[in-house]
Amino acid sequence: MKFRRSERLVDMTYYLMNHPRELVSLTHFSGLYQAAKSSISEDLVIIKETFENRGIGTLQTVSGAAGGVKYIPKIKQEEAEEFIQHLCELIADPDRLLPGGYLYMTDLLGDSQILNEVGKLLASAVSDLNIDVVMTVATKGIPIAQAVAHHLNVPFIIVRRDNKVTEGSTVSINYVSGSSKRIQMMSLSKRSLKEGSRVLIVDDFMKAGGTINGMVDLLKEFNATVAGIGVLVESEYQEERLVNEYISLAKLANVDMKEKKITVVKGNYFSGQVDFL
Repeated sequence: MKFRRSERLVDMTYYLMNHPRELVSLTHFSGLYQAAKSSISEDLVIIKETFENRGIGTLQTVSGAAGGVKYIPKIKQEEAEEFIQHLCELIADPDRLLPGGYLYMTDLLGDSQILNEVGKLLASAVSDLNIDVVMTVATKGIPIAQAVAHHLNVPFIIVRRDNKVTEGSTVSINYVSGSSKRIQMMSLSKRSLKEGSRVLIVDDFMKAGGTINGMVDLLKEFNATVAGIGVLVESEYQEERLVNEYISLAKLANVDMKEKKITVVKGNYFSGQVDFL
């Protein structure tokens, strides 16, 4: 089937955006659209300029016989700031207050549009890094990990707090919860992670960072590398935090149970440290 150029541009754009960070050869597009490589190259220049002008990413060219192009997703700073502000307002709703000062977050973690934006933001922050897999701990971090993994086009793995027979052989460690100082256990299936992988750790909430620090220690058992850490919400913490290099979208500054007031500010998304290496 012969494609008109307008059809080809639309179809190529669709393909690239649905296969982020995947190396696609010019030969693939040339054969698919029955067009010369020179024509495909011209099309890719148009797509690259459009992506960059719209602030939704860029195309990275890889030269050589095994080369091609990769779509690297990005997000405009204005759009990121607008969404993060909206997220802070949603979290600050006093109706979220639960006994004990906890916040109800399940509705946000179940909203597909919010999750898509969260995944896009965190993926954009690490788009220039070499990420092999996204890791989180069960259970509330799972939808965030899935969203980030989708935009990075990599698998995600789940650390569990107990052993399940369906996981097969597991590696387990004990870790100290940063806020409660209690010793807890976490485990990961031996089959879920290849040795030497570069891992992005994500979670829904971080206070002292004990759980995330536990995941960092668990990765050492697999000879894997922490490429970065991203959290949806971090909490104000007076004592020394166990994790220093991370990015967050929102920060829980204060919870006043008496006045039923939640103070939420923007996280360190634009200033945080995410690249460990």
